[in-house]
Amino acid sequence: MTTDLQQLRHALGGQPLVLVRVLSAKGSVPRGPGTWMALTASSLIATIGGGHLEWQATAHAQAVLARGQACDEVMHFKLGPNLGQCCGGALDVRFEYIDAHIDADAAEALLRSLKPHHQSVALFGGGHVGHAIERALRPLPFDLMWVDSRDEVFPADVGEGVVLEHSNPVQAAVADIAPGALVLIMSFSHAEDLDVVVQCLLRQRAQGDLPFVGLIGSATKWATFQNRLRERGFGSDELAHITCPIGVAHVVGKEPAVIAAGVVAQLLQHRVLQPLQT
Repeated sequence: MTTDLQQLRHALGGQPLVLVRVLSAKGSVPRGPGTWMALTASSLIATIGGGHLEWQATAHAQAVLARGQACDEVMHFKLGPNLGQCCGGALDVRFEYIDAHIDADAAEALLRSLKPHHQSVALFGGGHVGHAIERALRPLPFDLMWVDSRDEVFPADVGEGVVLEHSNPVQAAVADIAPGALVLIMSFSHAEDLDVVVQCLLRQRAQGDLPFVGLIGSATKWATFQNRLRERGFGSDELAHITCPIGVAHVVGKEPAVIAAGVVAQLLQHRVLQPLQT
């Protein structure tokens, strides 16, 4: 799946385009500050929210593109009766003409400025559900550290922002997890799962920097794990930090893609948004 940024990277330097960015927003709006789209002579990349707002913004971007001259201007849009949208908010939208001869360094700087904040995820387990989760995360604002103790379990093709780590013992990789990452544990064996949970709890006890640790499995599996973890000295408050089973409630089905959908929805609930840098 090609991302919006990858499409923009391909377009930059080969043709002129107009970059449209939401600078500020008040009230109820389709998308917030930092949202962008780009217009070329033949395509529209990404979206600032659709509807009449995007239609008017696209029409103005087409006029800017037709002029073919340097342009960096801001327009104010009110999402009321004039735009046929009842959101009631308002946005400041920037229109910037990008020449076809933009140099490589400037293009890379522009792409970096448009990349959204990505939440880190550490996924332990390269089985069917792990593969489905990696695929489901590709279009979403997550960077993935994918860990397994086995050789040759990872696919040849993975999404952008995925780091593959072979770790034996698998729990040793807990030390490599980025602070603030969301952790998913679903290895091929309960013994490995338990070892990873132990290391995550020890790290949480020492550093407190793993806000979500999710373990795949049934309530029965988690009851057994809790007994073993208490034997190793972990208290009820520490065990309460583990989410098991994982996934949003009321998602029915045990197919890997169905499980992945519920788990990724749960990750989105725990995602930390980064304020727009100005």
